Amino acid sequence: MVSTGAVPNLTFRRLRGRRSAGEFAAAVRRSAREIGEQVACDARYIGRVESGEIRCPNYAYERVFLHMFPGATLADLGFSPRETVRGRGARTTAETPPSPTLHSNPDEESDVLRRVFMTSGTTTMAAAALGLGPGSASAAAATPPDPRRVGETEVSAVEKAVRQIRLLDDRHGGDGLYGKAFQPLRAAYALLDSGTTTKRTTADRLHAGAGELAISVGWLAHDSGRFEEARSHYAEALATARVAVDPALEAHAFCNTSFLARDIGRPRESVRAAEAAQRAAKPLGSPRLLALLALREAGGRAGLGDRAGCERALGRAHTAFGRGPCDADPEWMTFFREAELEMLEAQCWSALGDWSRAARHALRATRLQDPHFTRNQALYRAELTWDLARADRAVEAAAAGHQVLDLLVRVRSTRIRAMLAQAVGVLTPRRGVAEVREFLERHAEAAASA
Repeated sequence: MVSTGAVPNLTFRRLRGRRSAGEFAAAVRRSAREIGEQVACDARYIGRVESGEIRCPNYAYERVFLHMFPGATLADLGFSPRETVRGRGARTTAETPPSPTLHSNPDEESDVLRRVFMTSGTTTMAAAALGLGPGSASAAAATPPDPRRVGETEVSAVEKAVRQIRLLDDRHGGDGLYGKAFQPLRAAYALLDSGTTTKRTTADRLHAGAGELAISVGWLAHDSGRFEEARSHYAEALATARVAVDPALEAHAFCNTSFLARDIGRPRESVRAAEAAQRAAKPLGSPRLLALLALREAGGRAGLGDRAGCERALGRAHTAFGRGPCDADPEWMTFFREAELEMLEAQCWSALGDWSRAARHALRATRLQDPHFTRNQALYRAELTWDLARADRAVEAAAAGHQVLDLLVRVRSTRIRAMLAQAVGVLTPRRGVAEVREFLERHAEAAASA
């Protein structure tokens, strides 16, 4: 309830514009991920800000809001100066520590994943028992994980690790991250095995966090070409979802399983997993999630050569996507925007051999993609290079290939390099064309130095 005397923040309300409170909250969460921050923003929080109940945000929200509106101050956003805000809210914000600075080197950044878990007793003991902590491995092995109760600190550490992996993957791809991301995953499941919780909600969050962490680590394995390991991690997440009776986690696990099956040439399995994901997701109330899962099904059907089935699934995907975002959209789906829809449709037409149509969608994807998603910028351009090459548009393909090579300086992804290598194979007979020859030579140099 709004306290007596609260003054509505009309400035902040104007900044929201025509977006619903839920849509704006989703934008806040996306912006937080872009700077490595963690905020649990929802429609209720936005309502509290706009009503004036929150006169000044805590430091985490301050960083996110100033990132969303570059050049603005808190006063420009309608907030009161921090020093004028008194009471419990002010004390809480004063105690909120600033977030750690992120570095640009993927190997250095991935070390954050280990530090996330070195936060409190149970987590430290779980990590140390697996040889992850700062103590002696032999001593840790002789001491079982601390059986004390698992609480907010430990669960938050698991959730933070999930967000950190996603952030780093968006920037750099999976190759440099998988080995270190696997360590927090083992610690998270050690918490499930050894810890007890006092609240049902805490237990549910721990199961969900561990399952999401398994999916994230599985994706890093997938992106770096470790397909059997990816399959194992996705299966682990699915088992966790079934134990916890968590349909959201189950839908996510099946979604990634479908994607993996498509990539490794098992289209029928891809369709079955996508259909299972849609059954799990149906009661969750997220049209965007159903759109993504329909696209997974479309990809599997394209792999089967089922053009009619693929087109039906694509139609369902576009219809569901057109309903827009909502509060029920899972946090992990921040990557799923119009650019990703175009990319996945391009891959369907590519699998069906309609190269020109595939290239049109891939080109749209590259133009729509948010520059924050560096890995996906490289991925979309690699798809475009392949489609243009197969469409016999060699010069355009070479130009797109150069853009991929520019991005691979920062992105380490076996999957993207493999896609580009396939395009190179198609372009090689056209090396008599000067632009193509230049690209092929540059690709060969890059491959030799990798």
